[in-house]
Parts: sequence; structure tokens; C-alpha cells
Amino acid sequence: MHEWMGDNGHTPHIVVDASVDGVSVPLEHVKDGKIILNISETAAHNLKLSNDAVSFRARFSGVPYDVWVPMKSVLGIYARETGQGMIFSHDSDTTEQKVRDNEIESTRSRPHLKVVK
Repeated sequence: MHEWMGDNGHTPHIVVDASVDGVSVPLEHVKDGKIILNISETAAHNLKLSNDAVSFRARFSGVPYDVWVPMKSVLGIYARETGQGMIFSHDSDTTEQKVRDNEIESTRSRPHLKVVK
């Protein structure tokens, strides 16, 4: 998903449950227990995506920070421009992935516009 979004000119963001053990993010940017992270190539330096975790270095309000996010804390990924993406449901040892045709639910409000002719 990350690669596809980047290839199509979209900005990938992940929604992270900051309360999961092992999450290392700047706590001053956590809202309602969640944080939205821009994982585009221009924002996330030395980005590493593995089956276990997402890690990168980024600036938050101008201050560099090494981010570490265990995969079990990732709630979803979406394109900033469209709001479309995937949400993840973590059940026991299996991960169920649900694709939604509309917007991914996130802690960030987005404008809701309609084309009127």
C-alpha cells in the first residue's frame, strides 16, 4: 500500500495506537491515544517497513525524533489526498484486513465536499 500510494503521487499516512507497548513517538503529538504519521519518502527518513515494525527518523515541530512503531499498533494506512486506504483489525495471532471504499476513520477531521452541478 505504501509503495502504491507513493507511485501514484499520494502521501501515505498511518494511524497508530500510541498506547501499545513499544511505541516510540513524540507524546506531545498524541491525541486521544492515537497519532497520525506521514510515512512518505520526503517526511520519513531511513524508513524501514518490516513484518514487525515501522521505523524512521522525522521532524516534529522542527525537532528530530526516531520513531519506532510495532506493527501490532498500526490501526490503518490511508492516502492524505483521498482519505482512502485500509484499516486493520488485530485478532489474536491473525490480522484481518478490511478495505473500505470511503474514508478511513481517523482522529483528523477532513472536509466533506460534494460536486454540485
